[in-house]
Amino acid sequence: MKLPSFSHLPRDTRDTLFVLAVIAWVLAPLSLEVPLWCSLLSAAVMVWRGVLAWRSQPLPSRWWLLGLLALCLVATLISFKTILGRDAGVTLVVVLLALKTLELRARRDAFVVFFLGFFLMLTNFFYSQSLLTAAAMLLGLLGLLTALVNAHMPVGKPPLWQAARLAGGMALLGAPIMVLLFVLFPRMAPLWGLPNDAMTGRSGLSASMTVGNIARLALDGSVAMRVRFEGTAPAQSALYFRGPVLTHFDGRAWQALPSALPRALRLPADLKVAGTPIRYQVTLEPNKLPWLLVLDATPQAPALVGKTARMTRELQWILDQPVTELLRYNAESYANFQHGPRERLPGLQEYLALPNGYNPRTLELAAELQRDPHYARADNAQWVAVVMARLRSGGYRYTLEPGVYGQHSADEFWFDRKLGFCEHIASSFVIFMRALNVPARIVTGYQGGEKNTVDDFWTVRQSDAHAWTEVWLEGQGWQRVDPTSAVAPARTGTLERLTPPRGVIANAILGNVSPALALNLRAAWDAVNNRWNQWVLNYTQTQQLDLLKNIGFKEPNWQDLIYLLCAIVVLTSLAGAAWSAWERHHLDPWLRLLHRALLKLKAAGMVLPANSTPRQIAQQLLDDSLHSSPQPHPGRQAWHDWLIRLEALRYAPASPGHPGSFKHQLATLQSELKHLHWPK
Repeated sequence: MKLPSFSHLPRDTRDTLFVLAVIAWVLAPLSLEVPLWCSLLSAAVMVWRGVLAWRSQPLPSRWWLLGLLALCLVATLISFKTILGRDAGVTLVVVLLALKTLELRARRDAFVVFFLGFFLMLTNFFYSQSLLTAAAMLLGLLGLLTALVNAHMPVGKPPLWQAARLAGGMALLGAPIMVLLFVLFPRMAPLWGLPNDAMTGRSGLSASMTVGNIARLALDGSVAMRVRFEGTAPAQSALYFRGPVLTHFDGRAWQALPSALPRALRLPADLKVAGTPIRYQVTLEPNKLPWLLVLDATPQAPALVGKTARMTRELQWILDQPVTELLRYNAESYANFQHGPRERLPGLQEYLALPNGYNPRTLELAAELQRDPHYARADNAQWVAVVMARLRSGGYRYTLEPGVYGQHSADEFWFDRKLGFCEHIASSFVIFMRALNVPARIVTGYQGGEKNTVDDFWTVRQSDAHAWTEVWLEGQGWQRVDPTSAVAPARTGTLERLTPPRGVIANAILGNVSPALALNLRAAWDAVNNRWNQWVLNYTQTQQLDLLKNIGFKEPNWQDLIYLLCAIVVLTSLAGAAWSAWERHHLDPWLRLLHRALLKLKAAGMVLPANSTPRQIAQQLLDDSLHSSPQPHPGRQAWHDWLIRLEALRYAPASPGHPGSFKHQLATLQSELKHLHWPK
């Protein structure tokens, strides 16, 4: 059986299938955010509606719709425990739009579907404001506009490309207004948040670190932040962006818990810096975490707009609220710094605590080393050198696939497996240090990054998340020690990074692409994304006010923005009205010819009503002529016939076989107008 082509389908079928395709395009990104039952039900309903349209079968009864709607309400309540809120609301709108396609009978139903589609298109930005999402929704917008224009063409079967051309023209005409509103409309807090971010089993930053329960680490290549340095950037081995400091260990997990010591015994930050500061700007991606990532060490709060931050005694900067939108800030850090007490204080005891019953072999090894006469007078710095030497020469390896560790994770690392990624190495190192009576703790954050040669921004990815350690040394305070650098120097000292193996699809697409070309393409794409972030997503009220300063405002505020926006809108509307009037009277040759005829008749003394049509004027001429004589005057009759022909040229169907007849007839009427005279 040969199926009919899309262009030969009945119009109702063709239009319905097109609308369903556009809705599916808009819903596709949301399928990853709504519950699985919602995605499957919506897909099934739209396939069902497409089959009904293809076969020209009747739509289901309202009882079907009511039953499905009740089922969806119950499923939403089970999934979210409510029907309110962002996620539950989006789920219900997805379901309602899908079910509404089963009522798609008249143009009124189509308009409801269109406007639900426009609303649902916006909900995609609740979850992602990336450049790809914006591009996908732009296509969805053009598709919905095409369907809307097509629905206003009720006669015949106009081709979809014609409606698409009109929709594209409408979008282009509206683009300047969109840009104007974007630039000048007062910036407000975003109306949406970001999706929950499950990081288990993936590289990235977290408030705790559970050791040994991940058999294989999946590298996440998404961008964590972008950094632009003033002047020469530091060496990559010095790029340690500080995050949570983990001090408490229960045998399996490290956590950043508040100190249990009395306030008088807690260690102060006691930060001292020296040398020339490193100045840089950070564009932090949304992560729903309240941490400001800055280089070690940053004594002054980063410059922020509308937010406040505080520094903990572990030198971590924390915001008063999570980062739910793209955040840009300037910071000054010092590579030369000291912090923490210079002499041993009671507060250091909490950095020696180890849980009972864990890692007995590591504790025994530490006790043996302390009993060794060779190390009888070893201080903390010497113990660090001993353990680092063991890491360098003991056959330890850095890997993404360490396998699942058991209860005694440090014992397995030091004596059995001898492999792991940064969390295994850092945790085992700190346990060993504490067993040697050396205060130590874990610091998490990001290390390194890669410089984009296209725009000179450093891109730090989630795969650059790292764990290192700090140990306390007499007379020096807390000092950074990165045990991973002893196992895998390339992880922190060069641009080399561990990368996951490619899948079958990636190998098929990129297998024959040279590494240099792939790197350049990635750099170009990152640069484009960065421009999108800087110019669009991070366009703040501060930038708006700076724009007003550049155009002459001395101390601009949001009221000036509104006044300027209103003035531009009014002037633009007046200009549009003037242009429309000028086009109507001067660009339309038919209207221009009618205008000339009216001027000639008025100059002869004829009184004409406003907005008279050619036929009305012709009838008035004929009536005036018959009032004075049984037979119409030849001059008035000539004007009558000329006006009727002018009207026919505008509204009568064109003569077949004469493609140039309009211009020809118009030229003839123009020539005849010159010889028409008002009868004396």
